[in-house]
Amino acid sequence: MSDNGRDGAHMYVEMKVFGFALDAIAQMPVVILKDAEEKHAVPVWINASESVSFAAQFVGREMSARNSRKDVFTALIERLDMTVAGIYVESLHDGVFTASVRLKPAQGEELRLEVHVAEAMLMSLKYHLPVQVNDEVLTRASSLDMNEEGFAQENNARRFVDFLDHMDPAAMGKYPM
Repeated sequence: MSDNGRDGAHMYVEMKVFGFALDAIAQMPVVILKDAEEKHAVPVWINASESVSFAAQFVGREMSARNSRKDVFTALIERLDMTVAGIYVESLHDGVFTASVRLKPAQGEELRLEVHVAEAMLMSLKYHLPVQVNDEVLTRASSLDMNEEGFAQENNARRFVDFLDHMDPAAMGKYPM
């Protein structure tokens, strides 16, 4: 296991957003994180409203490059003269991940901001940064079988967009925006 940083007593493994799958059993989209050697995979289930943002970020990267307008978060951290120093998945308890983003000001202490795990994944894509995953999370996530029949193994954005296209708009209302 590669040691890409310590934080207190915890070790972190550098991972990247590898792609998407559809959990056919849970009927939920899943973001797949993998390490460089692709030995470890961490599935992160997201809800339907979050999946819309994901598809837009994943499919629309070229469009956002042409459109020079910044999102609120990017505009704010630039205005505060800060940079995104790191994205962390810190724990997994009862199927719920905790995540944080570390912001580095021009002067002073690094700032830790707790965020929803889906937001952390989006920021990883947006800022082209790896996700630092706590090794404890890896251990817990490895008990989740990624090769079950229930997973659609095609990790492509097209399948994801098809999922969104066929989703009942009424189901969207069930999730807080």
